[in-house]
Amino acid sequence: MEELKNIKVALLGSGTVGTGVYKLIERQREELPHKVGAGLTVSKVLVRDKNKKREGIDPSVLTDQWEDIITDDEIQIVVEVMGGIEPARTYITEALQAGKNVVTANKDLMAVHGGELLDIASHNGCDLLFEASVAGGIPIIRPLKQCLAGNYISEAMGIVNGTTNFILTKMTHEGMEFDEALALATELGYAEADPTADIEGYDAGRKMAIMASIAFNSRVTFDDVYTEGITNITAKDIKYAEAMGCTIKLLGVAKNTESGIEVRVHPMLIPSDHPLATVNDSFNAVFVHGDAVDDAMFYGRGAGEFPTASAVMGDIIDVARNIQFYCTGRIHCTCYKDLPIKKITEIESKYFMRLLVDDKPGVLAQIADTLGKNQVSIAQVIQKNKVNDMAELVVITDLVLEQNFADALVEIKGMEHTREISTVIRVY
Repeated sequence: MEELKNIKVALLGSGTVGTGVYKLIERQREELPHKVGAGLTVSKVLVRDKNKKREGIDPSVLTDQWEDIITDDEIQIVVEVMGGIEPARTYITEALQAGKNVVTANKDLMAVHGGELLDIASHNGCDLLFEASVAGGIPIIRPLKQCLAGNYISEAMGIVNGTTNFILTKMTHEGMEFDEALALATELGYAEADPTADIEGYDAGRKMAIMASIAFNSRVTFDDVYTEGITNITAKDIKYAEAMGCTIKLLGVAKNTESGIEVRVHPMLIPSDHPLATVNDSFNAVFVHGDAVDDAMFYGRGAGEFPTASAVMGDIIDVARNIQFYCTGRIHCTCYKDLPIKKITEIESKYFMRLLVDDKPGVLAQIADTLGKNQVSIAQVIQKNKVNDMAELVVITDLVLEQNFADALVEIKGMEHTREISTVIRVY
């Protein structure tokens, strides 16, 4: 009987995801020869301090020297789970140039430098897989690149950040204000000590850049993505949305239109009977529309030790299978188009605007006139509350060019009887 081949793996990082990957490889040790046709062994784990005890990881594999990995010809797969741009970018580049295959969960890096790294991988005949960089444990990169490759994808949208979805769920279902819901998310470990990347939409923006690039076969970077967070959303906004039969979610939206790619992240009112409205807590969901498949939805855990490790592990097994059949590097960068990317001012949206104005005759007419002059059509006006001598108005617009609405907003802010524009949210 032919001796079973053993493929050696190196992990860069032993944080939450790295530890999860290590544990999964150990857990699957007896299954992997049947799934891969070879064994998998983690022979090195790169850490900052190799003397620090790491629960569940054999201390003998720890190293604080990159050279121990890059110069080891027996290591065929490098798994980067460090995060951040540097030194991850340098390590991945050097690994690929040395003929090592790479699996990464690094959305920050792939959203900015993905194109150049995929080119390096292609030049060296190596795999560079990054399923875990978008939506945690939900398979979406591989379906877009392979399962749905026969489609013309016109839209990919969804909830791709678990922290903000948890916060908005608590605000919706328990009436919490933003600060209270954020504090709870931090306490439960859903939010980082510095939650800026999540609550300002940057994390979701990076994921949408990666997803749009693959869905539309044209390079989109993080700088191309309009991002807006949830810090200005209040419990009052959510109550108004509910009264209109809507739910507020932080959505990533990518569309491939005749005039170019639209890619953005911002809060949005969606009908409460829409499937995304029922995606709660830390779960993620992605909708994809293709000309052949029509609508497909991917739903599951968007983050966490084992959900993310699951996606990394799937990539490791894919690479190991390719190594077995000498076919690494068979799927390279799929961005073979160079499509224009539209600015946010060139996109059309519907708007929800809540504002406080003087409770006097003619004020609403002035607002309507200002909106009309800027080609903004009103679909609905709600006036419910009075605060001292002020009236609270909610204005819902029809579909309008964003630049026209922005111009109207400047004029309304400057009007004599406008006291406050409390909230502006787009409507799906």
